[in-house]
Amino acid sequence: MSPLLLFNKPYGVLSQFTDQDERETLSQHIDLKGFYPAGRLDRDSEGLLLLTNDGPLQHRISHPQHKMIKTYWAQVEGIPDETALASLRQGVELKDGVTAPATARTMDAPEVWERDPPVRFRASIPTSWVELGIIEGRNRQVRRMTAAVGYPTLRLIRYAVGDWNLDDLAPGQWREAEIPEELLQRLEDQKQAPHTYNKKHYKKARTQKTGSAKIAQRKQRHSS
Repeated sequence: MSPLLLFNKPYGVLSQFTDQDERETLSQHIDLKGFYPAGRLDRDSEGLLLLTNDGPLQHRISHPQHKMIKTYWAQVEGIPDETALASLRQGVELKDGVTAPATARTMDAPEVWERDPPVRFRASIPTSWVELGIIEGRNRQVRRMTAAVGYPTLRLIRYAVGDWNLDDLAPGQWREAEIPEELLQRLEDQKQAPHTYNKKHYKKARTQKTGSAKIAQRKQRHSS
């Protein structure tokens, strides 16, 4: 079996296998041991969630340092103009700092499943779709980005992570995924690489440990 699964997460499902509040989780859809999400997708977002039973692969997919692009389809309130799209591409000022440059374009409404529950619209304001590609994974980042440029997100679907995408995967369904040869080779090289450490950090840690031991010894002599 492949160490990687693609899952189309429905709206309202948590990106975890257990929940103390008995909300819907991945366990209602995936009955496989040892698989865990590589990254997360908010409960009120839909679309592609990757799961793996391989630690290095999970790190390669989810860690921002590897800059794996995540592609989202956002249904927003209003019709973004070029100024708003340019701001998204350049980086948007959020409370936790400026976002990294992204790809952003308007798109025709995709042929996707109906959401349950349906999206709430305001009859007086039109909606449109924007495709966003980001390399970060901040909390509710896409929603905050579109709101920051004046176009709140009403519905959010993650279509792709790197080269993997939803294709015709229906909500609640999963399938095994192939891993590109290049990525497999990188993972193999990583596993076979000799253990290294940062000498400067190691020296500092030893100095701190030795200093702490000396202080403890002085305290013990003083108390006795």
